[in-house]
Amino acid sequence: MSLVTVGTVAFDDIETPYGRVEKVIGGAATYISWAASYFYRDIMLVSVVGDDWPSDEIALLKSRGVDMSGLQIKKGEKSFFWAGRYHENMNKRDTLTTELNVLADFDPVLPEHYQNADFLMLGNLTPEIQMEVIRQMESRPKLIAMDTMNFWMDVAWDSLIKTLAEVDLLTINDEEARQLSGEYSLVKAARKIYDLGPKYLVVKKGEHGALLFHKDHIFFAPALPLLEVKDPTGAGDTFAGGFMGYLARTGEVNFENMKKALIYGSAMASFCVEAFSLDKIKNISEEELKDRLQAFKNLVHFET
Repeated sequence: MSLVTVGTVAFDDIETPYGRVEKVIGGAATYISWAASYFYRDIMLVSVVGDDWPSDEIALLKSRGVDMSGLQIKKGEKSFFWAGRYHENMNKRDTLTTELNVLADFDPVLPEHYQNADFLMLGNLTPEIQMEVIRQMESRPKLIAMDTMNFWMDVAWDSLIKTLAEVDLLTINDEEARQLSGEYSLVKAARKIYDLGPKYLVVKKGEHGALLFHKDHIFFAPALPLLEVKDPTGAGDTFAGGFMGYLARTGEVNFENMKKALIYGSAMASFCVEAFSLDKIKNISEEELKDRLQAFKNLVHFET
């Protein structure tokens, strides 16, 4: 089994009530790949950076089993940059700066050995780029998962709908699910979204956990209560990485296995928010991961 992940590789400036960091490593594909690498070591990254991107960050991902031959490096150009400030409750943030740089004309190119991957994770990018990646797959993956956001619903509705028709699983937050479907009830929203193409829907609810929908089945994974949340940046992508990494490791695409994947994704996201950028994600021990998964099990276990 192999996993292709497509998304941004970026620099971030982040300010939260717990401090501020400048020009730290970020980007959807970065978080997804790091999280997935704790469960699986046949990951193929597709993205673009400028020649300002640190070579040691590329080497680190390679050491985690991430194939970086799909990473384009544009000479004389700058990498994507985002700056944001989180509100006191950490649920809302203000974007202060967005510099597309190399991302402005990103044309993804999948190396030949990527084109028969078993799993495909489309990180949050324009629906046109996501569709272009799907078109380059020589054979259809066992699972095509896609992340998107309300911005694309506002400015690229037609292309978003076309791309949704090609995917198996959609991951969005609760507000986006309501906007996409026109339904306030998430159960009704899921049924409307199935009609657009995806067979599975994951609705992320931040500190309130995540929901998995498939046909008439629903599964809920809580968020782990933490003593301190320092930086929510990348938590959704880290969740997706843990989710897809577990599925790639097991190779099973069904509702029961996705329930387990939801817990693994939630566990990885709980590590992510404990530190700025990738500081915690890069340094999780096997014992810490085992304990965190057990904590999730203890949180929801009961007998009737």
